[in-house]
Amino acid sequence: MSETQVFKIASIPADGVGKEVVAAGRRVLDVLQEQSNGQFAFEWTEFPWGCEYYAKHGIMMDPNGLETLKAFDSIYFGAVGWENVPDHTSLWGLRLNITQNFDQWANIRPVKFLPGVQSPLRKADDTELDWIVVRENSEGEYAGLGGRNLSGRGPGNEVALQTALFTEKGCERIMRFAFDLARTRTVRKVSSVTKSNAQQYGMVLWDEVFNRVALDYPDVETESVLVDAMSAKFILHPEQLSVVVASNLNADILSDLGSALAGSLGLAASANLNPERRFPSMFEPVHGSAPDIAGLGISNPIGAIASAALMLDHFGLHEEARRIEAAIEATTAAGALTRDIGGTATTDEITESIVAALSAKLVTV
Repeated sequence: MSETQVFKIASIPADGVGKEVVAAGRRVLDVLQEQSNGQFAFEWTEFPWGCEYYAKHGIMMDPNGLETLKAFDSIYFGAVGWENVPDHTSLWGLRLNITQNFDQWANIRPVKFLPGVQSPLRKADDTELDWIVVRENSEGEYAGLGGRNLSGRGPGNEVALQTALFTEKGCERIMRFAFDLARTRTVRKVSSVTKSNAQQYGMVLWDEVFNRVALDYPDVETESVLVDAMSAKFILHPEQLSVVVASNLNADILSDLGSALAGSLGLAASANLNPERRFPSMFEPVHGSAPDIAGLGISNPIGAIASAALMLDHFGLHEEARRIEAAIEATTAAGALTRDIGGTATTDEITESIVAALSAKLVTV
């Protein structure tokens, strides 16, 4: 009998519905572990960091938290944000603190149209749609460069500078990541999102690097589209998309648009990857902490569970990842839907439906 492969996972549910959906994802992964006949196991360690932690300690995470997290194979994250902490403090104090310091420079956000979920996009009714947004996750508009000055001049005279950072290295590595991903897909195409007509320095560099990198991938179709035109393309011609690569802010916005077109932000998964594996990568649903429904047991766990599937891919457990995705599709196709996508099912009911589907023949691969 072969030795059990053990994966050490740091769980950070954080705030609001993050606690509910992380619990759902852990439930699904633990069932997969039970079904593996000892082939693999997940060793969980949960950390209480977030806005409640901030209320007690004045910081979002333990001062030695990053050093502690280095010992793990991955991080499973919920959602951050609550009314007692300013959003920029909670985000930079926890999530961005991890992604920046662990150089998780590749953020992937698949746009999935699930059976049984009605999309506001009419084209989704009779057209197969499936694309992935690849987000540069380390610099761009979220580099954290800038400052606030001249407040001493009195009310109405303060100046704030927010500087976007574009480096040739940062642009090239995320673009090569996107091209390599495109080579694994049925449609080999990369769409670059730009705004170089108005941002004549950073985004012109982005365009130049994209054109240079594309020469190394003659088998991959390319296009460069202004971000406003790409927003329209997501709605009018989404069938033309396969891999969309964009800067930090542009990809953040476009991926939310894609998730809304698929039916709900509650469906959206993401992975924050350090592809070189010098640091652990982090997997999280795209949605926020949703204070208005936190604690009611009605949040949609699909985004978190689909993020767990991305984590399994990172571990090399590709068959198990596909089983989770098939179980999600079987669940929504059977009409088990949460309130955000037109149903009445609770978080626990959706989770147990996915667990039940994992044991059914239709999700074996």
